[in-house]
Amino acid sequence: MTTIVDRIETAIVTTGTVVAGVVPALASPSPCPGWTLRDELNHLVGGMRIFAAELSGTDAGGEHESDWLGADAEAAYAAAAALDRAAWRRPGALDGTVRLGFGVLPAPAAAVVHLTEVVVHGADLAVSTGQERHLDEEQCAWLLATMEEVGMAAFRRTGMFGAERPCPADAPAHRRLLAYLGRDLLAAARRA
Repeated sequence: MTTIVDRIETAIVTTGTVVAGVVPALASPSPCPGWTLRDELNHLVGGMRIFAAELSGTDAGGEHESDWLGADAEAAYAAAAALDRAAWRRPGALDGTVRLGFGVLPAPAAAVVHLTEVVVHGADLAVSTGQERHLDEEQCAWLLATMEEVGMAAFRRTGMFGAERPCPADAPAHRRLLAYLGRDLLAAARRA
């Protein structure tokens, strides 16, 4: 049986594969309007560091949008990934609550939020740099089904995600997931 922690670990590895190919294109636009790929990767690395700190009761060492990448984005991702994996694998990591920017959640719900961050930002980075072949389609399909079941209206109202975009039903799961969360993949391709 695959646990949510297993899914997070898989997503971290998958996105790590994509990160190596993103580094040469960090100045390129992201599917997230107003962000470059560097901004998006920095946001992801910051989120991983903050989750790890929250789970382990330590100080993250910065705010979400601090400069987490420095001069070596790949090394920054690898360091955040190691901390993140260790924090989620701690005994009892799913037993408590996790404080996020928008409130306190039971740890299992926070784990789904974190999985969403890693999978979706990894997919954004992959689509933007022609690395879609590295994405885990089963993981994307599972996350899309989970989000459709829960509903995203509250997250759309806060601006966390945009309105659902059209996408062919036979498109790969990662593209359907991104469209469901409001990513305009056609506009992103035109900006790239």
